[in-house]
Amino acid sequence: METHPSLKVNPDKNDEKNDPKDTYNIAYIIHFLLGAGCLVPWNAFITAVDYFNCLYPANHVNKVFSVGYMSAAITVLVILLCWSRSSRINLPSVRARLNFGQGLFILALMVAPVTDWIDHGNETGTGLNVSFVVLVSMVMVSGLADGLVSGSLIGATGELPGRYMQAVLAGNATAGLMVSTLRIVTKASLPHTQNGLRISTQIYFVFSSVIVLLCVICTNVLDKLPVIRCYRNRIPVDDQANKPHKSIETNNFWEVVKKIRWLVTSVFFIYVVSLSIFPGYLSENVESKYFKDWYPILLITTFNVGDFLGKCFTAVYVPRGTRGAIWCSMGRVVFYPLFTGCIRGPRWMHMEAPVIALTFVLGLTNGYLTSVLMILAPKSVAIEESEIVGIAMQTFLVVGLVVGSAFGWIWNL
Repeated sequence: METHPSLKVNPDKNDEKNDPKDTYNIAYIIHFLLGAGCLVPWNAFITAVDYFNCLYPANHVNKVFSVGYMSAAITVLVILLCWSRSSRINLPSVRARLNFGQGLFILALMVAPVTDWIDHGNETGTGLNVSFVVLVSMVMVSGLADGLVSGSLIGATGELPGRYMQAVLAGNATAGLMVSTLRIVTKASLPHTQNGLRISTQIYFVFSSVIVLLCVICTNVLDKLPVIRCYRNRIPVDDQANKPHKSIETNNFWEVVKKIRWLVTSVFFIYVVSLSIFPGYLSENVESKYFKDWYPILLITTFNVGDFLGKCFTAVYVPRGTRGAIWCSMGRVVFYPLFTGCIRGPRWMHMEAPVIALTFVLGLTNGYLTSVLMILAPKSVAIEESEIVGIAMQTFLVVGLVVGSAFGWIWNL
């Protein structure tokens, strides 16, 4: 595979000697928290799989969640792209989009415990069906909010130095680790009964909502930081005059995508593979007599730990070129025969250790390769095109999530 010349990162763009000082790393920390806030709701829903499987044993909960959430997210990103191409209709500011999306996150997260409080004891078929429809609707609302928040945040961060993109992506990974830890603590601290499971889940969703509320505060602090204002002022005058209502011309968008075609293809493949296995396969298609209903939580946590370590490793080392990352991204298809072996292969592959080890490597490669591609992509083009690249990478990432979520149903055949 020949790497396109435009995919060679310009070293001058990574030269931070003349960059303004981020006092106490406040801007970095805020980007980290905002990155975490993007994925707290998604991880909150899928990590409560023990509770939802108990309520709706006949439904493929996490696979339904994946398709609904990712379809909603890609819908919003497509709308944003179409809207941003219009010079007559201005996009709201990044700050306004983030605030609105985070408000939807809190609404969706609080519906789960509120529905349980209202509907507790109503275990008739009709009552369960209605509550499941409401739950899936809130998962889709979270997906809509994720498309809005992630697309806006990645697009805006693409214009900043690479360390802030790394902070956002490390925050993404931390969300899974943080929510998994919260789920383990709330589940383990209360009796392992039906009522204990209910109460632990209610506490879990309330705490998740508080985390998102903290992100709302961070969003409104970020634009007031001198270091961020300084970076924004470096945007070319013509571009800055249109901020935050810059329009993206259709031809310009696809010209930029053509420059980074191997990068958008790679990030697409990463998430097709990951989402066809995580979380649906891990929560439904493998079982453990020893861990019982803790097993899916343990596997989801293992993936999140690997994803977190992978994204954090880019703070230590990021390759200068993209060729290796592209080949590794394509090579992840090897996980399909390996995970197939865990349910249809020799008996030793059915044991917990091989499944846990494969899940960890799946998460580790997902985190590191995603972070490398998302950091290098905006630096592979002129600064005026960085936001377009950020939006394009996020769009292809979410398309990969949607396709991967659909492929996850193949394990049931």
